[in-house]
Amino acid sequence: MALGNHSTITEFLLLGLSADPNIRALLFVLFLGIYLLTIMENLMLLLMIRADSCLHKPMYFFLSHLSFVDLCFSSVIVPKMLENLLSQRKTISVEGCLAQVFFVFVTAGTEACLLSGMAYDRHAAICRPLLYGQIMGKQLYMHLVWGSWGLGFLDALINVLLAVNMVFCEAKIIHHYSYEMPSLLPLSCSDISRSLIALLCSTLLHGLGNFLLVFLSYTRIISTILSISSTSGRSKAFSTCSAHLTAVTLYYGSGLLRHLMPNSGSPIELIFSVQYTVVTPMLNSLIYSLKNKEVKGERSLRDSSHLPQLHKGQARWKRPAFTEGRREPGHPELSIPVTPQPQGACACSALRAAPTALP
Repeated sequence: MALGNHSTITEFLLLGLSADPNIRALLFVLFLGIYLLTIMENLMLLLMIRADSCLHKPMYFFLSHLSFVDLCFSSVIVPKMLENLLSQRKTISVEGCLAQVFFVFVTAGTEACLLSGMAYDRHAAICRPLLYGQIMGKQLYMHLVWGSWGLGFLDALINVLLAVNMVFCEAKIIHHYSYEMPSLLPLSCSDISRSLIALLCSTLLHGLGNFLLVFLSYTRIISTILSISSTSGRSKAFSTCSAHLTAVTLYYGSGLLRHLMPNSGSPIELIFSVQYTVVTPMLNSLIYSLKNKEVKGERSLRDSSHLPQLHKGQARWKRPAFTEGRREPGHPELSIPVTPQPQGACACSALRAAPTALP
């Protein structure tokens, strides 16, 4: 593929995080630990969802793809950063730079779309619990997930194809530790108006557009939760979306702070960039592991030597204190006899007969 006239500039030079060898060595150990923890946590979450039939639900299908995206996003940024921390020659070819920009667009755009799809899933679970199975059918959540990947790849392809035709002249120093489109545009001596328009449309679509979808979903979710009369019902409803809400706040909060800062290479700007590109992918898996009851329960079962026995006799399940977001006054609680499960059976199978249980 021709990359325009790059006879003058064939590679870029990264200034990185620090010029002090001692600080670079400390940062290498720190970021290597974070990267390994990111890989282990996300792989563990992926394998757990794959292996446990209790987690074969729409929310965990979204979560498995979110973990894979975080794994890819971290792997696009961190290995090259670790290499530059140890190397005296912090350069990369124009082709390699554009390749990294492409995968940054793919992973970041896909993650934004996945988070908005997960917000809609939580909206259906809390605001329409009786119709959740019909609303979030397999066809819909599959389309939402693969549509997220499709939009991410399309956005990346458009932006990188426009960048391919840019001409880079004398300036080749990037005041950063990674390669992103906003850092490349000031280095071009050709017309970048089309690239700027594409970047603006990308920001509006994946940033503002998905944020508005999440905001509207949670506006309805919060309204429904507040309308629940019982404290236990409100607590149970909020617990179903607390992990996702935390992940959304972390993603958009760190991303907003990162992109509001000028690309000057200042310490504050680099700190926000590290938070967005390195720390957030690690924290997402930890958030879902610590806040989600089903994931915590599955991890506890896998950490123990045997599955707990169910009590003998009939287990009884009581309907949650809300239906369609409201408690039905005067309506007697429904108790459904459930056949005790044999040892080794899926611990959540006893609840499958419950039509009003939140996913």
